[in-house]
Amino acid sequence: MAHKFDVNNKNKLDNPRRREMLPVNKILDEIGLKAEDNLADIGCGIGYFSFPAADVIGSNGLVYALDVKEEMIEELDKRIEENKIDNIQTVLTDEYNFKLDDNSVSYALICTVLHEIEDRIKFLHETKRILIDGGKIAVVEWIKKESDWGPPVSHRVDSSDVKKELLDCGFTEISYVELNEYFYIVKGTLLHK
Repeated sequence: MAHKFDVNNKNKLDNPRRREMLPVNKILDEIGLKAEDNLADIGCGIGYFSFPAADVIGSNGLVYALDVKEEMIEELDKRIEENKIDNIQTVLTDEYNFKLDDNSVSYALICTVLHEIEDRIKFLHETKRILIDGGKIAVVEWIKKESDWGPPVSHRVDSSDVKKELLDCGFTEISYVELNEYFYIVKGTLLHK
């Protein structure tokens, strides 16, 4: 059974240690998010990436903030309203049904979520469904080794498995970067849907 994040720990999703270990702007720069992209922030939580991504894509783009937990969406809706943000749209989803139209996003970001998914191929096929032809995917995950922070090693997904699964789902131009001692990023492009 996959490890699932406990929604009662949502305060852990944004704290100084996480900001140091998971630097949002560095990641958004590394993955190549740009103005006017439509981004699916899959497993958005309380919007750790959604808000900075909304700044990057600007008023001509849209962030779809997707989560399966109603408490996360409610918290994010509250923060969107408080900050008067108009380019983030929250979506309460199911794990294998993102409730977005086919070909509706140019970029999909899946950060520290894949290790929680039972059927990763089904999940990645659903991600593929919502991407446009030429769309991009970025998976940020825990490096599969012991560390002083994060889920147990047995719950982590090795980067070689993520690369293979993206290839198996039809993604190309697969690349890998080690972000730091905790996280890696695997990117891919969806050509010829």
